Amino acid sequence: MSLSFKTVAPGAGTMPRMQNPKPATHPATATRPCGELPGPAPRWWGLPLRAAMRRDYLGYGERLHRTHGDSVRSHILGERLLDVFHPDLLREAMVDNADALIRWERGPEVFAELVGQSVLVTEGTLWERQRRMLMPAFAPKRVAGYAALMAEAAIAGLDTALPPSQSQADVEMDDLFSRLTMDAIHRTLFGAPLPDDSGTAIQALRIASETGFREMFWPTTLPDWLPLPGKAAKRRALRRLRALIAEAIAHHARQPPAPAATDLLTMLQTARDETTGTALSAQEVFDQCMLSFQAGHETSATAFLWWSGLLATHPHATERATAEVDRVLNGRTPGPEALARLPWLVATLKEAMRLYPPIAALLTRRTTRTIAVGGYSIPSGTLLRATPWVLHRSARWFAQPDAFRPERFLPDAPPPPRGAYLPFGLGPRVCLGQHFALLEMTIVAALLLQRYRLTTLPDSRPPHPLLHVTLRPATPVRLRLTRR
Repeated sequence: MSLSFKTVAPGAGTMPRMQNPKPATHPATATRPCGELPGPAPRWWGLPLRAAMRRDYLGYGERLHRTHGDSVRSHILGERLLDVFHPDLLREAMVDNADALIRWERGPEVFAELVGQSVLVTEGTLWERQRRMLMPAFAPKRVAGYAALMAEAAIAGLDTALPPSQSQADVEMDDLFSRLTMDAIHRTLFGAPLPDDSGTAIQALRIASETGFREMFWPTTLPDWLPLPGKAAKRRALRRLRALIAEAIAHHARQPPAPAATDLLTMLQTARDETTGTALSAQEVFDQCMLSFQAGHETSATAFLWWSGLLATHPHATERATAEVDRVLNGRTPGPEALARLPWLVATLKEAMRLYPPIAALLTRRTTRTIAVGGYSIPSGTLLRATPWVLHRSARWFAQPDAFRPERFLPDAPPPPRGAYLPFGLGPRVCLGQHFALLEMTIVAALLLQRYRLTTLPDSRPPHPLLHVTLRPATPVRLRLTRR
């Protein structure tokens, strides 16, 4: 493990091996009440627990697991919660009983302000219709058609990372990856490069994301017109983002129709529900564009930040990845075949997302009827929570869980148990864009390694993971890029 880029969360050692590596099989009908499950004492209406979550949600989840086991019940301000830390139990709760679950209400309430009534926040038949209509646009064969646009954005960003007169420079990696991934999703969505004033859009997305995360812990969202801290910045951020998307859609409409357009906007506008034959409304198209722009940029940029830092501090893994890229591509631009032809590079990306999952927590669902999980009866109205950060760093599922070991994700390595590795969520709401994200990351990573060597700065310190909507470093990640 490198001293300059730690792969252990602050205050969190290796998770202890639990005594029950696999829960017993239980009949479909539960026989024990939820109240018999272990959990923290419900003192002061759970306010101390709520405060602990706000201070350090990831550390709070680790302590729950370490102290109380695989299924932990708690009560906070009248809410009944069940945290699940075992992959088998998690699949039983959120996959086998998916028809009895809805999203935790605060998430949709908060994010509807940014992404409207998109597939991220809708429920029931509306969600089913939207997801059904969107799935063809994110099928692997369709995603392969976006590879050239992803590569164009990557080349444009990486070739300007260093001034032409310099052979090396110390680079703010967040700025580099944010602009690059935002350009990639803009090209994929609208078939055109990102406008030059992308810096304001990047800052607006950060403000919207950070504000949204804070507001999820409030009982309700107060009106944005109130003169409260952060409200003015939030209003400006939302206006900027909505204007950017509206202008991109309008610009797209002014262009002559292409004979075989493959951009996502065209696909959204021409999609038809196979059941009813109806199209998405103009507002639905706008909302899905907002969602794709936000999610397609932020999660990938965050994953790249952690990946680049890990490679900079693990030179042997980097040398192997660079040699693979040079041998397979021989200077060519990677295409959709890169996922299959660059197994070690892909393994480094997957291992980075294991150690630092972009969506590290807050996978929360509410039960709409009583269900059985692990032989216990879970009442209707219970909030079920999954924390990928804890699962990904458990010694039961990953040997040396705090070490950067890409070989665990090579094609011939035994896969982790289903439900132990959740970089894109699980169940019916698993991320639609997971194949898109992995292809984009592979193309960008290969192009970066073709051009530069990554090293840490002499005075660098380990970044502290900070949970917003995505898991971001609390301090900027600066690396030295040297031309090859």
